[in-house]
Amino acid sequence: MVTKEEIEHIVKLMRIDVDDPGQHFDRIQKILNYFDNLDKADIKDEEIAVQEVTVDELRDDIHVPFDSRLIDQLKNYKGRYIRAPKMN
Repeated sequence: MVTKEEIEHIVKLMRIDVDDPGQHFDRIQKILNYFDNLDKADIKDEEIAVQEVTVDELRDDIHVPFDSRLIDQLKNYKGRYIRAPKMN
């Protein structure tokens, strides 16, 4: 079980700006309980399917040189900068 003081301490260590660390207490407790349930799951007897691939089945690494400068091929290139899509 985690205490509110431990949450406040972690918030300080991580330098996160949180007005009320106690507000997140229930959410953190639910997350920790979920991990406890995962730890209790008995999966030692479960058989895990694995697809084995030998080295001979892998493709050969072949270096293919690129003749022109890649940066010249970009549409949104301006000066020294590349314009990327906006992230929400």
